[in-house]
Amino acid sequence: MQALREILDKVHPHFAKGGLLEKAYPVYESIDTFLYTPGETTKGLTHVRDAIDLKRMMITVVLALVPVALFGMWNVGYQANLALEAMESVEVAVAQDWHHQFHHFLGFENDSSDHLNNFILGAIFFIPIYGVCMFVGGHVEMVFSVIRGHEINEGFLVTGLLFPLTLPASIPLWQVAVGIAFGVIVAKEVFGGTGRNFLNVALTARAYLYFAHAGDISGDKVWTAVDGFSGATPLGALATAKAPAVADRPEFVDATLGGLQHAFSSTTASGDVAAPVTWMNSFLGTIQGCVGETSALLCIVGALILIAAGIGSWRIMASVILGVFATTLIMNQVESDTNAMFAVPFHWHMVLGGLAFGLVFMATDPVSASMTNTGKWLYGFLIGLMTVLIRVANPAFPEGVMLAILFGNVFAPLIDYFVMQANIRRRTARYATT
Repeated sequence: MQALREILDKVHPHFAKGGLLEKAYPVYESIDTFLYTPGETTKGLTHVRDAIDLKRMMITVVLALVPVALFGMWNVGYQANLALEAMESVEVAVAQDWHHQFHHFLGFENDSSDHLNNFILGAIFFIPIYGVCMFVGGHVEMVFSVIRGHEINEGFLVTGLLFPLTLPASIPLWQVAVGIAFGVIVAKEVFGGTGRNFLNVALTARAYLYFAHAGDISGDKVWTAVDGFSGATPLGALATAKAPAVADRPEFVDATLGGLQHAFSSTTASGDVAAPVTWMNSFLGTIQGCVGETSALLCIVGALILIAAGIGSWRIMASVILGVFATTLIMNQVESDTNAMFAVPFHWHMVLGGLAFGLVFMATDPVSASMTNTGKWLYGFLIGLMTVLIRVANPAFPEGVMLAILFGNVFAPLIDYFVMQANIRRRTARYATT
């Protein structure tokens, strides 16, 4: 490491002010600070707001995401191996792409009972997505830093991991590149970079892909990484289910998801694979979905890490849950003959879709969320309310978390404004002398 330090010190004059590579100083600085702790300290008047700096904050968020990412890779491989085993059991010819061919090249066969096998297959799908995201998004950040002459910060380390975890494993890599470039440029760089964006960057990138390339990020054919295999997510199945009679409501979710069938078809055969979805495997995460969203249990682990480190706001997390709970109670009182989503109870809403992932890692984004304590309660409640409203009132879009959080991002500055104005009025009334 000493040799590397000497090399960096040797080339430093070329990147310093007046050097031949002065314009590229942000690139040098990012490599240096990534490898070594900076030796500079703040001088003069400072404005310290917290004991933790940006680098440690971002690294802590990344660490909180690691359990979700590791489980997501295992689950991608597990779901794919389950599907392949079912298809091969009836001698269906499966058109396997380069991911599966590389998996076999490493010496693995399709075996869902082998955890290492599942993890390796899932990693073969996830790592290229993560690599493309980091390469493209990182270079976009670097270009803007060089143009503006400021340092490259660590904020993209979080966005670069959050975004791939919100995608299905089968997403085309070119769409990952376009999506992250759109999110970084439109949601962050046009507003001045890290700390000045009012929209969550990863969700903006995902929203772009959802509306521009919906066929590869929604529907029933993208959630299991096997060509020819299809199956709706639990929310998709509920959105298209027959509305239950009032007397049957308590049992209808279990009955609907318990009978959920994932279908496969090819030129040689077709059939169904019984894949009952229970509350427990939804909580654990062994169901279809985006790479990082399926396990509510590991999202809770991430939440505990963020709260213990003082990074994630427990007020926002709690208020999102309150918003979901209150809105679900109201919706459950509405009788509908055509929309079964009205009858979905609170405990199912919490473990289905990306709600747990969104409320822990997205809604708590310290840049795009409300800043005031009262505002955080209102902001989180609004996200919870909107999530259930979108899920229930619009069966064509059964997953509402992404739009609900972006909606909350837009209103966060307004919420803080009214909270501060109310505080000013209270202080004025308290100290009025005339």
